Amino acid sequence: MKRLKRYQYEKYAVLCNLAYPRVFRQTQYGFDPNGQRIIANRFGKTIIRVLWSKHQQEAIIVIKGSHSLWDWIGTFAMWQRRCKPLLLPYRIHAGFMALLSQESRPSHKDDTLGQTVFEKTIRISEELIRKGKRITVTGHSSGGAIGCIIADALEHRFPKSIKRVVTFGQPAVGGWQFKKSYKLHHKTYRICCDIDIVTFLPPLPFYYWHVGKMLWLYNGRIYENTPTLERLIRSLFSWFLRPFSYHLMSKYIRNKVFFDEH
Repeated sequence: MKRLKRYQYEKYAVLCNLAYPRVFRQTQYGFDPNGQRIIANRFGKTIIRVLWSKHQQEAIIVIKGSHSLWDWIGTFAMWQRRCKPLLLPYRIHAGFMALLSQESRPSHKDDTLGQTVFEKTIRISEELIRKGKRITVTGHSSGGAIGCIIADALEHRFPKSIKRVVTFGQPAVGGWQFKKSYKLHHKTYRICCDIDIVTFLPPLPFYYWHVGKMLWLYNGRIYENTPTLERLIRSLFSWFLRPFSYHLMSKYIRNKVFFDEH
C-alpha cells in the first residue's frame, strides 16, 4: 500500500470540510466551472458532490456525514441488510443502506425522477470513468462509510477505476463477508483522530469489521493499524490522565507565548 502524503491528506480534509456549507464554488479549488455534479437526498439537500477538471485525471467524490435528525436516527439501525439492490455480494449497516437507497431529488437537467442516491452517483461516475478519469472517494463519518460502498461498487464494475479512498471519522460498514469481499483494502485510508467515539461504532465486536489501513492521529503522532481494543484502552487512559498532564513543567514552558516580551 502506498503512503498517504501530507498534501493529499490536506486536500481531502479541506474538501470534506467544505462539503457541509450549502454553497461550494469548485473553481476556487481547481475544478472546472462545469466540473461539479450534486447528488441530493430525498429532502433535496446535498449529500454528495462529484468534482472534476478536464486537465486532471483524478475526479473526486466528496460525501457529507450525518447532518440531519433523519441521518442520525439511521445510525442506530445497526442490523445488517443484503446489498441486492446495489448488486453487491454482502450485507451492510441498515442505516447506510437506507442512505444509499433513498430517492435522490433532481438537481441537474440530466437528472430523472426515481433514481436513488447510489444509482445517480454510479451513473455520473461511470461517465467520468469512460472519459479516462480515475476516481478518488472521500467522506466524513457516515459519508466515509457509504463512500467505501460506492468505491467498491465502481471497482467491481470497472477494475482499477478507483485511485484511492480516504475517510475521516468513519464507523464500520459491514460484517466479515464485507471485509473479505472488499476490493480496495490496499487503496483505503481510514483516518481516526484521538478518541473520536464514532470510529468505534457500531459497538458490536465481530459483527462489524473495518476495512483498509487505519491511520490514528494521536498525541502528535500517526499510528498505523492499531487494534481497536488497544486504541480504546489507550485513549481512555490518556483521557483519565489528561488533567494531571497539565501539571507538568513542559506545559508551562510551552505556554510562554502567552506572555509579552519586555
